Amino acid sequence: MTSSFADLGLSPGRVKHLNDMGFTKPTAIQAQAIPHLIAGHDAVGLAQTGTGKTAAFALPILEQVNVSNRYVQALVLTPTRELAMQVSQAMQGFTIDRRLQVTAVYGGQSIGQQLSRLRRGSQVVVGTPGRVIDLIDRGGLVLDQVSVMVLDEADEMLNMGFIQDVEKILSHTPDERQTAFFSATMEPAIQKLAARFLKSPVTVSVEPQKASTARIKQIAYVVPKGWTKPRALMPILEIEDPESAIIFVRTRRTAADLTRQLQAAGHSADEYHGDLTQSQRERLLQRFRQRQVRWVVATDIAARGIHVDDLSHVINYELPDNLDSYVHRIGRTGRAGKEGRAVSIVSPLEKYKLTRVEKRFHKPMEYCKVPTQAAIAARHLEKLQTRVREAITSERVASFLPIVSQLGEEYDIRTIAAAALQMAYDQARPTQLRAEEYADKPKPKPVKLNGNEATPQENRVSTSQ
Repeated sequence: MTSSFADLGLSPGRVKHLNDMGFTKPTAIQAQAIPHLIAGHDAVGLAQTGTGKTAAFALPILEQVNVSNRYVQALVLTPTRELAMQVSQAMQGFTIDRRLQVTAVYGGQSIGQQLSRLRRGSQVVVGTPGRVIDLIDRGGLVLDQVSVMVLDEADEMLNMGFIQDVEKILSHTPDERQTAFFSATMEPAIQKLAARFLKSPVTVSVEPQKASTARIKQIAYVVPKGWTKPRALMPILEIEDPESAIIFVRTRRTAADLTRQLQAAGHSADEYHGDLTQSQRERLLQRFRQRQVRWVVATDIAARGIHVDDLSHVINYELPDNLDSYVHRIGRTGRAGKEGRAVSIVSPLEKYKLTRVEKRFHKPMEYCKVPTQAAIAARHLEKLQTRVREAITSERVASFLPIVSQLGEEYDIRTIAAAALQMAYDQARPTQLRAEEYADKPKPKPVKLNGNEATPQENRVSTSQ
């Protein structure tokens, strides 16, 4: 294993800058990819998010760029606005010459401002396919001097249907260029694209660390027959009580619908998906990191822009299509030595999908029933008991002793304590009461309407896919 960045072929000035930033030892993907890219080889890098792959392609690009040339020399394509921002910010942070300009281009921001920045000169452009094509069509982005082209999160790019856009963009770059694809998985479509556009590529691969899921407890709640997932989610959230969580769904509409339901039930939740403007996303991320919002309901693609420390739960409200996406989702919790919980909510017909998860991790999934009203009440009492123990050892308890003494002249001490506990319990119950609307209710009996049977509708929201 390479011990330092100096061994990878980076310039002394770059190595010193990295050391000053606190980067002293390259990650596995950096150690493998950087020497090949500096040598000018085309490459396919297989690595999960969080392995340091941005620096793996960013540092070689910055080493090769001619700062005296104001034209675009390197282009990095990303599937989302958030990733484009992250990559451009990281590359700007790695620069050691102020003349080098990195410009991020993506939808949701004024195209006029982006055109203006490009006219002033930019050696590196990081952007989403749609906005890059728009700028090319307007004549504001010229790629005839591009010497390096990187496709980041290539698997997500193809899953989002950007394949034709990518091909069109590649056609605007010189044939004699260096090209690199970075992806979490090597799908057939990526192999086909690489065979078409890369020349004798070197493949570097970093296996996902098995230890990364060692501290993640994986649980599956099976939705009872005849129940909807929204009805099952409420008691599950009551019993799990996540300190912070990302709740994964498939579509923007489901994210919006589910968020409205959680907020109506008194929970601290917000939605995160592609329909939000960039400023809305940034505000939400800041609130989430500051714990002003406890739970975020997000689609897979949008959630790639969410990076939060100490995430207690990942909840798969809807399972992803492939196993790699599942691993990527749950890997957001259980980090830095902390314990994490990965909760999946499945219908009986979906249980078979989790057999692949069991094979991947070589251990059985823990299956649970949706909590009953009695279990939820017991959980609340357990939490109340914990809070009472903490209060007994606190310094503030002394200020309430005179009240206890005064009441003790009229009532038994145990009765006073029980009354105080009842007040505290009732005050903490609003969300539990709402959850009880979804738990343990007997199925309503059909009623006769004009000779036909009709069943009253259960309280539910749309979960259209």
